[in-house]
Amino acid sequence: MRRVVITGIGLITPIGNDMESTWSSLLAGKNGAGPITQFDVTNYATKFGCEVKSWDPTRFFDKRELKHLDRFLQFGVAASLMAMEDAGHGAKVPAGDEERWGCYIGSGLGGVKTIESTFEATQQKGPRHGFSPYFVTDIIINEAPGMVCIRTGATGPNFSHVSACATGAHSIGEAMRAIRHGYVDGMIAGGTEATISILGVGGFNAMRAMSTNNANPTKASRPFDKERDGFVIGEGAGVVVLEELEYAKKRGARIYAEVIGYGANSDAHHVAAPAPEHKGAQACFRLALRDARIAPTDVQYINAHGTSTDLNDKNETFATKVVFGDHARKLSMSSTKSMTGHTLGAAGGIEAGITALAVARGVLPPTTNYETPDPECDLDYIPNVAREQRVDIAMSNSFGFGGTNAALILQRYKGD
Repeated sequence: MRRVVITGIGLITPIGNDMESTWSSLLAGKNGAGPITQFDVTNYATKFGCEVKSWDPTRFFDKRELKHLDRFLQFGVAASLMAMEDAGHGAKVPAGDEERWGCYIGSGLGGVKTIESTFEATQQKGPRHGFSPYFVTDIIINEAPGMVCIRTGATGPNFSHVSACATGAHSIGEAMRAIRHGYVDGMIAGGTEATISILGVGGFNAMRAMSTNNANPTKASRPFDKERDGFVIGEGAGVVVLEELEYAKKRGARIYAEVIGYGANSDAHHVAAPAPEHKGAQACFRLALRDARIAPTDVQYINAHGTSTDLNDKNETFATKVVFGDHARKLSMSSTKSMTGHTLGAAGGIEAGITALAVARGVLPPTTNYETPDPECDLDYIPNVAREQRVDIAMSNSFGFGGTNAALILQRYKGD
């Protein structure tokens, strides 16, 4: 079976506009939350979020493109180009190998901001003048991988997996399978999202899923803490470059980690709530462990889905204790959403990149804002301070509305 490694990482997050700034912010416990600036939040229950700050899209796009390009597309393409640069490929896939490279980048909601602005324009100007000819291409999710392929020259598989907050993880897992089974040699994969918007915030407020701690935004995302009151919405993109091991070695690539396991399944329970005791997650963990051909005791670190909601955090903890047994007490586990907020369809891509960095560099990011222990959340969540720890095998969890689950298992690359 062909082995798959991560050779490049591109991150755009509320705590950094590239990989290194995001990583240093994570280790410092920096929080990305603040008042929402992208629309008037006067009448909204939640008035804060984790926005990407000081974003300069002109680094990646010309002014003509930026007149219409939705923010989620900007993030997705830019993170992909940064990942390719980090992998040592520059802006293009290797010449002559174009058919052996593809791109899987997804999003949970796609061009919501373009939908909002277009609706407003049609109300003011009418349909003849309110619609841009780019309206459709700016809202559909598969334009993200499509634009990446245009930029990089990849002519292999190009499409989007859309699975709510598990999107990024599913994209990476399926890309790993495409390489493992010989369809391609390299893939650009991850997730992107930009829904800090009227519809995004309003919709999640209506579900009562988001924190309303408007007085203390930086303290609002508190995964596994007893005082948590909902997630904090974020935005950004996380993309990795995956390559077949021998292909990467032949060109002398720097390797962050090897992707050795992937699990994906369904709760078949509820449109938004996890199955009782997170039984779907339990099965997903087991699928990933079986795919990696390892025992639960081999895993040393888990980057948790950890959304700071009541149902997710206690159920994810319970599922971990069931699958990992006594070893669950020995695991290091953290939720980086405590700092980035919940970036929805981008979360799995961002967190896979973070997990790869943790494995490669031997430092584990903390769960910040962990102050009041919850009896139902009683594992080692790396509270508040980053931890130096060599990790050989780590797992990254992602779950989404509709009962969709994903787990990725990464291994420190030791050479042959």
